[in-house]
Amino acid sequence: MSSKNTRLRFALVALAVTVAGLAAAGPAAAAAPRTTAQTATVARTAAIPVDFVDLTTSPLPADTKGHKVTVTYRNDSAAPLTVAPQLLVESPDAGPFLAPSDLTVERRTAAGCWEPVELGTQTGTLFTDLTTAQRTLAPGATLTETYRVTVTTPGAQGTLHPRVALYA
Repeated sequence: MSSKNTRLRFALVALAVTVAGLAAAGPAAAAAPRTTAQTATVARTAAIPVDFVDLTTSPLPADTKGHKVTVTYRNDSAAPLTVAPQLLVESPDAGPFLAPSDLTVERRTAAGCWEPVELGTQTGTLFTDLTTAQRTLAPGATLTETYRVTVTTPGAQGTLHPRVALYA
């Protein structure tokens, strides 16, 4: 028997077992609360920023030296606040669009070492990931994140745009 026939037979058996299980469960399964799915939906919804605080932009340094960019934000509210620092590198409107290979971005760790940061790209804008940068700031606490940006492609042009994502 060929492996294609074996896979088809296995799929049919799995389908039959699933249908039999659903039929045996009857209306009780349909009426059961779906707390797991509801919890997952709530968790996904909470991960969407509700606002951004744009910080001062600057031109992308054209030399091949490392340049520090510091993102600072203070939680002035009376409640803890989930935030995420982000660094955008925007291409010129007229192009050429920047690619992640045009520069390196590193983040300073709490120990003072530099670790590489992967960049995403969309429509000519490079960006650092928000999901891995999320943290909760206590009332009155200040976030300070330092990045080092190094242009690796001579002549690359763009704008550094630091910002902070705010979550509900």
